Amino acid sequence: MEGHYSHGLNRVDMYLKDIRTGVCAVEGEPVVEKESAATSLVDGNNLLGPVVGNFCMDLAIRKAKEVGVGWVVAHGSNHFGFAGYYSMQALKENMIMSETSLAPVCHLPTRGKERTLGTSPLSVAAPAEHGARFVPDTSAVALGKVRAGLSADPIPDGWGCDPEGHVTTDPKSVLTGGGLVPIGGSEATEELYKVQRQNGFKTTRKNVSESTKSFISCFSEKASLYNLFVLHNLSRFGFQGQFFVAINLENFAPGFTERMSALLSISRGQDPADPGSPVLAPGDPERLNMKKCEETGGRPYHINVVK
Repeated sequence: MEGHYSHGLNRVDMYLKDIRTGVCAVEGEPVVEKESAATSLVDGNNLLGPVVGNFCMDLAIRKAKEVGVGWVVAHGSNHFGFAGYYSMQALKENMIMSETSLAPVCHLPTRGKERTLGTSPLSVAAPAEHGARFVPDTSAVALGKVRAGLSADPIPDGWGCDPEGHVTTDPKSVLTGGGLVPIGGSEATEELYKVQRQNGFKTTRKNVSESTKSFISCFSEKASLYNLFVLHNLSRFGFQGQFFVAINLENFAPGFTERMSALLSISRGQDPADPGSPVLAPGDPERLNMKKCEETGGRPYHINVVK
């Protein structure tokens, strides 16, 4: 409904396959392994990512209500869907929410030609007045846009590289030996959050038994090996990690939503660079797509997703 066709229906078949093949567990619940007033370490027990994500999100919000901030890290999780979904849930509680996930190794470091990094989307959402929201997205492009053919063929320049590390507009070259470029293009900064995690190095593990209970962990002693899973092995095992941070605005200066609304208004009210295209603030593309869905009484899908 928000127009992110790289996720949602496009991922349902992947989740079903993970269940049917035993990659994901279907019994049990996430477990809190360690916690303080403001933090928690959660073992997702290899459950579906959205199950783990909702558990951690609720836990982070509850802690933020009690002590002002909640920081929850999960390991033993799986692909958790559209990152923005979780951050936007905190808006109902007048909180700022931020979260990110370990992603499969699918893009190259700057000037490199071997995949060592993931897209690792970082989503942040902050409330404004009258239900408005500020939702910046730091992911330059989702891999699903290339894989599902949601973009034009060829893909836009600056999305991906071929197996030799050269920028290409051929989606097949990106998916078969190449990879995505870092956010902002081939000369952009690397993912900041990997500094905080123990799995910031690559030791490719190509043959992993589906029954092996080893996790790609964050802030966890279980991450004794710095194993990052490569793109084509994503269906072999789905162990991922995420973190969720909720911040209670009531613990800080009053008037946050008013100031955020003013910022959005200033952004939208300036003269556009292209007279035919109005200025958009973070979150506006999603808001406009939702309005379109409401007006048409349906949700459009790309034909490739339907097929």
